[in-house]
Order: sequence, then structure tokens, then C-alpha cells
Amino acid sequence: MNNQKTTLLFFFLFMGLLSFSQEDNDQYITFNDRKNVVHGVYLGLSTYFGEIEGEDTYIGGLKVAYVANRQFEVGFMANILYSEQNIFNPRTSNRDDIVAIYGGLHLEPILFGKKRVSLSFPILIGGGGVGYVDHQAVINDENVDLNDDDIDAIFVLEPGMNVLFNISRHVQLEAGMRYRFSSKIDLAQSPVDRINGFSAGIGVKLGVFNMGRNRYKKQLD
Repeated sequence: MNNQKTTLLFFFLFMGLLSFSQEDNDQYITFNDRKNVVHGVYLGLSTYFGEIEGEDTYIGGLKVAYVANRQFEVGFMANILYSEQNIFNPRTSNRDDIVAIYGGLHLEPILFGKKRVSLSFPILIGGGGVGYVDHQAVINDENVDLNDDDIDAIFVLEPGMNVLFNISRHVQLEAGMRYRFSSKIDLAQSPVDRINGFSAGIGVKLGVFNMGRNRYKKQLD
């Protein structure tokens, strides 16, 4: 008898909850929020390969940016460049390569940002320093000492074009190319007076590209 009463009690509770749920659905309507303005932030890592004066050049990049409605990015980007120039330095009698560290303002307009694959046009505006490093020391993974005569300040402008692959709300891949313009450098006995050149590579962005809720409910009158 107790089991029957318990079963009946659960039955009436279940029917009551079902009735309440149906009544709740009648009073609310669900909207898709994806057409509203959304915001995002991310940390990006990239690696690029190119040439300076015909010699192999490697670039590693790090950027932090804010994304406005998947249409425009603004943030900060920093790059480390290493070019195998193998230049004879008469002051040290070493064969030197060129290294540069530069960074600045990152801007990136985005086309078709809400699609699975989109197109963007990034540009870096900034500056940094460029100098010699001992080629043999780099190969042997030894400590590299730089003197004032080995370093010069530079201004850099680096526009490019990327294809963006929107993997998920939190992951985006990029592949593209860019061209680097630099101010003239003044390094003793160097045949390279600018670090201009094309480069191409890939990158990954990790963050949140849509910080808004995807769906919400609004009560009807």
C-alpha cells in the first residue's frame, strides 16, 4: 500500500512538473544572439619564414588583441627575427648574422568574420632594435654578447594578408604572408642597410572570440 501511494505521489509530481514546464515554454521565446555585437580577446603565436638579401630569415611572433564584432582587431604584437647573413665583421673577425626584436600596434580589418573561413589584412606599426650576433655562437648555442656598436634602432611597418580558419569559439588558425618595411640601419661594415622582405607562415590564436551568450530568453507579455 505504501509503495502504491509513493508511486501515485511521484506520478502526480511528474505530471505537475510537466505541466509547469509546458506553461513556462508558452510564456517565453528563445532568440538567437549571434547577430548582436560580440567581443573577443585572444593570445596569438605565429612563425614565419622569409628572406633578407636572399638569405634565410626566421620570425617568431606573439600578439595580444581585442576583437570587435569579428570585424576588426586591435592589440600589441612583438616579433623576433633571425637572418642567416653570415657577414664578416672586421672588428671581431667573426661571421655575423642579423637579429632584430621589434613590436608595436597591431591592427587587422576582417572580411567575412562570421564565416568558417575569412580574410584579413593585418598591419604592424612599431619599432625596435637590430644587431649582429656571432654565427658560430648561435650554432653552438653559446651566450651572445652585444656591444653598442652592434645594435641600431629601427622603425618597422609590416602589412600583410591572412586567411583565417574559425575552428571554434576559442581557437582560430591563420596562414598568410606579409612584407616588412624598415628604416635604414647603420651597422658597421654591414652590406644590409634595411631588413625589408617578404615572409609567409602560420599562426594560432587562443582565446574567446564570442564573449556574448549565444542564446537568451525573453518573457512575452
